[in-house]
Amino acid sequence: MRLLKRGWAWGLDYAYVGFWQARGFIFRGDAGSQLSGDKAPVVLLPGIYEPWQFMHPVASHLHANGHPVHAVTALGYNRGTVPAMAELVAQYLRERDLRNVILVAHSKGGLIGKYVMTLPESAPRVHQLVAVNSPFSGSVYAMFAFLPSLRAFSPRNRTLNALRANLAVNSRITSIYGTFDPHIPGGSELVGATNVRLDIMGHFRPLGDKRVLDAVDTAIAAHAPEPAG
Repeated sequence: MRLLKRGWAWGLDYAYVGFWQARGFIFRGDAGSQLSGDKAPVVLLPGIYEPWQFMHPVASHLHANGHPVHAVTALGYNRGTVPAMAELVAQYLRERDLRNVILVAHSKGGLIGKYVMTLPESAPRVHQLVAVNSPFSGSVYAMFAFLPSLRAFSPRNRTLNALRANLAVNSRITSIYGTFDPHIPGGSELVGATNVRLDIMGHFRPLGDKRVLDAVDTAIAAHAPEPAG
């Protein structure tokens, strides 16, 4: 029964991927359409091979709650190295002079977000990172991947290990993950972070799950800046 449930969750996960990848390709959308709002700015950090449109459910939810939502279109399908993608995000923050930023990430985006938080110039601009299903400790499956872009998630990867060893920013990170992730069998727990384990399955489909959206809201509220004075 357990294997059947996991197999069903895996199938639904890829159906979700197919829908949102196709939707993102056909309906490109306007990356600047959700920049209004009087709350802290949110910057989206999608996973590998995911355009910014893939995070539409999260973006729409946060924008409806009053957050200006930014998409770093220069990331494209996010196929570059974590340091290279982090530099693009840091450049975006600098060019728009964004401060008290909330990074909201999926999968690889969580690694990029943590890297941004370690860069001297961009670190002061970031208030917190909320990551969904991010491979902070890597994935054993990545060791057998053919593509270098996927092997970068191996637990043996130097960049990933350097990020894992850096605990300084973990207290400002919330890691949200489920009971079963077909791509990250070891889970997404991060030492020193706020770890939120939900009764959900899948790697991609949780992005549209109300429980995840509620957990993102809770994480943002829990780390809200102290009022001035």
